[in-house]
Amino acid sequence: MKSIELSKVEQSFFSSSGRGIHSTAIPYIVVHNFPDLGLLTSLRFLEWVNENPEGVISLPTGKTPEYFIKWTNRLLQGWDQKENRIIMETHGLSIVKKPTLRGLHFVQVEDFYPIDPEQHNSFYDYVRNFYIRGFNLDPAKALLINADEIKLSQNKHYTEIFPDNRIDLTLRNREAGSLFEKLQQESIFRIDNWCTNYENQIRDMGGIGFFLGGMGPDGAIASNTRGSDHNSTTRLTATNFEAQAASAGDLGGIEVSRNRLVITIGLGTITYNPDGVAIIFAAGEAKAPVVRNALENPPDNFYPATVLQRQKNARFYLTEGAAVRLHDSIEKYYREGDWTFEKTEKAVFDLCQKIDKYAHKLEIEDLKNDKYCCLIPGLSLDRVKDVIEATKQKIVKGNAKEQNQTFLHTGPHHDDIMLGIFPCIIPTLREASNRFRFTVCTSGFTAVTNDMLQNFLQETLNHIEQDKVKMIEYPDFFQKGYKYKFDKDVSHYLDKIAAKDEPGKLRGVCHRIIRVMVDVYNLKSREELTGQIEKNIELLKSSYSGEKNPPDIQKLKGMIREFEEELVWAHYGVKVQDIQHLRLGFYTGDIFTPQPNTKRDVEPILEMLREVRPTVVSMAYDPEGSGPDTHYKVLKALAKALSIWKQEEDLSNLRIIGYRNVWFRFHPSEVNVFTPVSLNSMAVLEKSFKDCYISQVNASFPSYELDGPFSDLSQHVWVEQFKRVQLILGKDYFYENESPKIRATHGMIFHKEMKLDEFLMHANELEKSMEGEVR
Repeated sequence: MKSIELSKVEQSFFSSSGRGIHSTAIPYIVVHNFPDLGLLTSLRFLEWVNENPEGVISLPTGKTPEYFIKWTNRLLQGWDQKENRIIMETHGLSIVKKPTLRGLHFVQVEDFYPIDPEQHNSFYDYVRNFYIRGFNLDPAKALLINADEIKLSQNKHYTEIFPDNRIDLTLRNREAGSLFEKLQQESIFRIDNWCTNYENQIRDMGGIGFFLGGMGPDGAIASNTRGSDHNSTTRLTATNFEAQAASAGDLGGIEVSRNRLVITIGLGTITYNPDGVAIIFAAGEAKAPVVRNALENPPDNFYPATVLQRQKNARFYLTEGAAVRLHDSIEKYYREGDWTFEKTEKAVFDLCQKIDKYAHKLEIEDLKNDKYCCLIPGLSLDRVKDVIEATKQKIVKGNAKEQNQTFLHTGPHHDDIMLGIFPCIIPTLREASNRFRFTVCTSGFTAVTNDMLQNFLQETLNHIEQDKVKMIEYPDFFQKGYKYKFDKDVSHYLDKIAAKDEPGKLRGVCHRIIRVMVDVYNLKSREELTGQIEKNIELLKSSYSGEKNPPDIQKLKGMIREFEEELVWAHYGVKVQDIQHLRLGFYTGDIFTPQPNTKRDVEPILEMLREVRPTVVSMAYDPEGSGPDTHYKVLKALAKALSIWKQEEDLSNLRIIGYRNVWFRFHPSEVNVFTPVSLNSMAVLEKSFKDCYISQVNASFPSYELDGPFSDLSQHVWVEQFKRVQLILGKDYFYENESPKIRATHGMIFHKEMKLDEFLMHANELEKSMEGEVR
């Protein structure tokens, strides 16, 4: 390892990491899992506070600080408890007296602008809740970004100056076109002055002594997105699409976040204090590309975190997943432990992509000159042939006909199954001997915007008032009739898709909303129904975008998503009764959701397994910290339920299918099944997705990788994966193949098929990854 001075806490974690060197300009420390990442940052923070009791700190918002906050609270509140003392001393923190945080000066990193500081989705509220109150900091020593306190032109409130919350920054550089624009222009300059004063206050304190931050999907530090000047200061600025997509969940949709500006401290602010400790922490493989870019590039505006190379006390704290693409990690993967065929596959796949050469055209010198292919035991072109043959066998497996199977397809959210393995499922649905159950594990209510639900409720009210809904006139409808004919709602909607009848489709949605309203509110008459709809409309009108909804509204939103899922599989004749909605309780809509527990989350899955008795179970197979944490938590709950069921039944023949979709990708070497995807399958995916997932058509909560619906991103993933396979097999393998299905291939789905014992071995690793769970 390069010569650097680690603190005692850092030295403890570094020594247990099993890593002896690093080749990066900024030192980094790797821990096993997300809770350990929180423990490391918490202990280092307390270590620094003990040495700098009146120092200046700046701490992050969002989901990444979850375990930092939990560990810090646990240790401070139970400083003298034996278990906590052991944890601290084991990891290098040998302070006897509990440090006090009241002398610290706090600097808020960023916030949306404009935003009501009292809203729960403002960073001001986050800081006040988790840090000022949570850590018992002195509010008088906190430098915060409060939109209400920023004086604007004529002392007007931002709601008067920017009534739609949109700010046109071109007014900084052009003439105002009206008196109102002149008012806005003057206000923008006043905000700029406020930012300058904020910056000066930080510098007057000597700069930030302890900075802890995460990384955005483009590598952003605070809201200093890709391309930010390394000497930038506190400012009002626009963000890029990646940042907007990441904040869409906070603000109630991309429609809001796309037009919302931010006030952020600059990269120059963070690095103003040359002696300051600056720590970036990152968890999960999804962050691996931006971590690599930050650590393995010279200072470059395109990679914001490279600015920290100027800080002698800069560090990166990473989980194993976040560090996986670093050169050092790749070296460790290939050079440590036994050589496996998976290593050979990975080396050959990556070589073909790196030099853009087909596998059958590789020469022995290509292998010898490659840093990792040269390590393959018995190196020869025969090893390349082995990879080619293994790739063909994976495709054979993906094309195998399935008969007499009972499939249990599970998804964390609605649309996960479709986006992951839709083309794999369709052929099996056409086989009459197969049985199916589709299960969505959470209610998915966060994917439905307030505006969408409000519009549907208004349309439903209109349909009732115009006497377009006859079912509510049946004498027993409000007693029990509403429970029946859910399949009819689905069939009606699909009929209208076929007829291209948009009003008819809307009527179908209104029918379903009426049924769920009666169910949720136990309504007994038409008058109660219309009255409750009106109440809900008024509630939504008075809610701000991104506000956490009350449980009844969450349930309504979730049941819209459930209707969408039923529509998708009804295309192939799957009954509503064979589509199950578990609504697991850990899914709460809070910023920090609880871990799954046995009673609330595992037992419903176990009951389903006992009922369905599947021979094949599919599940989202994402690693920890990659994509929505719902995926990871559902995987844990499924693993626990399967392990219990195994004790009751002989499950030696049970097959597990692990899939991934738009949030994370498999490397081809990690999987054993490649399923060919035709243009027809892609067209069906796109049409079905846009017809059925009505809440997703406008992509209100998109991936940061694509400004559009998830179906488009799935297709992009399948096409890119196909290109990797083409490099191994050659394009002619496909267009000259004897099989029409292979000739029609233009995309490829990767998934991993396992026996239960193999999956449960992975599940045990999942359990270990959460051993540091803060109680």
